[in-house]
Amino acid sequence: MLGHLECFVSSAENGSFSAAGRKLGISSAAVGKNVTKLETIVGVRLFQRNTRKLILTEEGERFLQEVSGGLLSIQCALKGVSSGGGVTAGTLKVSMGTAFGLHFVMPMLLDFLARYPAIVPDWHFDNRKVDLIGEHFDAAMGGGIELAQGMIARELAPAHGVLVASAAYLQRNTAIRQPEQLMNHAGIFIRSPQTGRIRNLPLRNAENEQRAPSMEIKMTVNEPDAAAQAAEMGLGIALIAMPNALPYLESGRLVRVLSGWYVDRGSVHLYFPTTKFLPTKTRVFVDFMIEQFRLQKLAARFDAR
Repeated sequence: MLGHLECFVSSAENGSFSAAGRKLGISSAAVGKNVTKLETIVGVRLFQRNTRKLILTEEGERFLQEVSGGLLSIQCALKGVSSGGGVTAGTLKVSMGTAFGLHFVMPMLLDFLARYPAIVPDWHFDNRKVDLIGEHFDAAMGGGIELAQGMIARELAPAHGVLVASAAYLQRNTAIRQPEQLMNHAGIFIRSPQTGRIRNLPLRNAENEQRAPSMEIKMTVNEPDAAAQAAEMGLGIALIAMPNALPYLESGRLVRVLSGWYVDRGSVHLYFPTTKFLPTKTRVFVDFMIEQFRLQKLAARFDAR
């Protein structure tokens, strides 16, 4: 019966048996048979079928509303059941920013797997905004993800951007004491992977004054770590997020420019589905990350104020 319901809901969401089959990993014929069996069980026709797409009947629309929430709860409950002996297990699919994940989350992996050796990490390093529900992620870490229905966000740290440059670049160029002096300097800018536009948010200080980082465009990249490396090479001044800048700043490879000024990009969040039966693997990951951010004082280290 659960398989019949999954095929029905997936077909309704995707508009065809073939698309539902791809989503569920079965043939379109198998999806169609399951839906037909479900219609026989409930005694009503759920879809109007034609050669192009499926259209829910009035009874199908009502049935979909009644079963969707319950099906999600059952699926999450089944995912949350341990594989045996009370062991927390399963594949954990998580999305995170590339440099953020490599510099800060990956070093936590050994400790996490020491606690939960039966969990299989399926970690995606990408700087795009993922569809947590639609792409079947267990969790995502980053900022700016739209909080859709069925999702919850736990704030982990501020998302501040800072100006950075190499000591060599600053030594051979005029000193910078005010944001207006940036116009005399070479800028390394980052393009948004979503829009292709240059990210050029205003700088602000403790008094909440705002200034535009008006630098000459020396170079543009679509990867924050590439901007940091270009700045380390002495090519100019880069405006990058603290999680990307911190490894360079703490090692001395880069220094902050205009230390009293920063860009406020909101917060770094941990996103996960909000359901009555949150899978155990997701719950322990959420708890672990919150604990590690506290122990490593990452919120304070990411704060540029």
